[in-house]
Amino acid sequence: MTQNTSPVRIANMSGFYGDRLKAPLEMLEGGPIDYLTGDYLAELTMAILYKVKSQKPDGGYAATFLKQMEMAMGLCMDKGVKVVVNAGGLNPGGLAKALEGLAETLQIHPKIAYLEGDDLMPQLGALQKEGLVFTHLDRGTPLTESGLIPVSANAYLGCWGIVEALNRGADIVLTGRVADTSLVMGPAAHHFGWEKDNWDALAGAAVAGHIIECGGQASGGNYSYFEEVPSFSKVGFPIAEIMAEGNSVITKHPNTGGLISVGTVTAQLLYEINAPDYKTPDVVAHFGSIQLEQIGEDRVQVRGVKGSPAPQEAKVTLNGMGGYQNSMTFYMAGLDNARKAEILKNTFLESVGGEKAFQDVAMEFWDTAQVNPQSNEQAMAQLKISVNDPDAKKAGKFFTSKLIELALCQVPGFCLAQPPGPAKPRIVHFPTLIPKQHLKPVLHVNGEAVEITEMQFEGESTPYVSPTFSIDLSYQGQDTQPLPLGKAFAARSGDKGGNANLGIWGRDAQAYGFLHDFLTVEKFKELIPDARDCEVIRYEFPNLHGLNFYMIGFLGDGVAASHKMDAQAKTTGEYLRMKVVDLPVGLLRG
Repeated sequence: MTQNTSPVRIANMSGFYGDRLKAPLEMLEGGPIDYLTGDYLAELTMAILYKVKSQKPDGGYAATFLKQMEMAMGLCMDKGVKVVVNAGGLNPGGLAKALEGLAETLQIHPKIAYLEGDDLMPQLGALQKEGLVFTHLDRGTPLTESGLIPVSANAYLGCWGIVEALNRGADIVLTGRVADTSLVMGPAAHHFGWEKDNWDALAGAAVAGHIIECGGQASGGNYSYFEEVPSFSKVGFPIAEIMAEGNSVITKHPNTGGLISVGTVTAQLLYEINAPDYKTPDVVAHFGSIQLEQIGEDRVQVRGVKGSPAPQEAKVTLNGMGGYQNSMTFYMAGLDNARKAEILKNTFLESVGGEKAFQDVAMEFWDTAQVNPQSNEQAMAQLKISVNDPDAKKAGKFFTSKLIELALCQVPGFCLAQPPGPAKPRIVHFPTLIPKQHLKPVLHVNGEAVEITEMQFEGESTPYVSPTFSIDLSYQGQDTQPLPLGKAFAARSGDKGGNANLGIWGRDAQAYGFLHDFLTVEKFKELIPDARDCEVIRYEFPNLHGLNFYMIGFLGDGVAASHKMDAQAKTTGEYLRMKVVDLPVGLLRG
């Protein structure tokens, strides 16, 4: 393993499957970097790739990566920049074969490695026969009682297969489902020659990986204080300059849009997490130890991260067929729209034989019509009716035809928001765990198949002790004004399978003091009644001046099975910021 002391520059070129196609070229041409990484596999993406692979067995990977490499692979080779991506999805070997064909066409010769072993589908039945129960992480129900037909099951692998590929000279490393942070931890561990129990350094790289994994979100994208961002034109993707001890500087290339600030980095740190003890397959990174400092224009230092051994079990993203789903939305204009919606609901249920006609029926009304509207559209409220059922025909033609039949015999002033369509397969997210000893990753490199051992630490380590923080109460006694929370606080939210998280933070310790005392779980549910039926857990991040609310079951059975208008909870943070509360005047942003 190599041993370097100079910083390693790891750049991100993709935050999701479908991100900016020219990002690799921009990163290669914009300034010096050592590695290009790309995250393509949101939990929803695995369901999408299953559908692709079921129709095209040699597919199941992120095809846009090939287009990116067609533009950038030659330049990577010229500059000596190595590429590490999880674009292999459900078929890393298939992507490797396609990439080798592309390289041959381009007459270049990169050494391509790919990592397999995350896909548990081939041995899922055998593992169950061995006694593995595969229990739902949130609901505690076993897979055998879920009623699901599994279609994909992928364990989150760690970084050491990537390290081995780079140790053996790979120029491009393709993986399936690895932890998002592994894409950054692997190059850093290879570069510095870290041992597997160098907890603090690994944790620092994990934090850097979490910050840059979603591409432009760390560079001003989806940032509450968007007015601080100088330009949203060609937002620069983030770069982590990682040091030998695990500290890092988050930056971006000069002359690009976006912003790197303590605020944009905080936003990403509080995105898609739950507890401050952030678990990866190789280390637990303790977010309570993170220290952030703006050390220059578009340069934020991340230091002080502490780590401890990872759990002995790996997370598994399992997707299962859970019947079929469909929905239709009505727009309605005029007076007494709420009463009209009730009549439509009741008439629909009567026409189908009641709520038990389908496995599940959901009817949501949004009274979005404005008083004295200035356009026809401003006069419209919305009623959305959704169904789930094991029978595709019942959730399809039967459901839509009963709604169409209401067209001329109902309340005045309503129309369909979209034409009726067939029922869609309902892909249900089922998160679970597997003991790591059952994982058998294999690295394919240089014509060899190399077995990789997932991290299973069995020694002793010093337990991490969270630092104590005093709560700044200087907000007390100040005059208050009824204003939206967003006048003093930023937020970011997102999906975690069927759950969602919402991070909210202020600019200093005084703002955190108010937030800590004011925004209890009870107050949160009062402000976000959409979450009143969920278990909501509050986590404290005083070093980041923020809180994180983890909403269990907020998205039901996951993004692919959700009927919500925002099935990924991306808007929920801004929704909270709109809520009017009595804010101390000293907290208001200028």
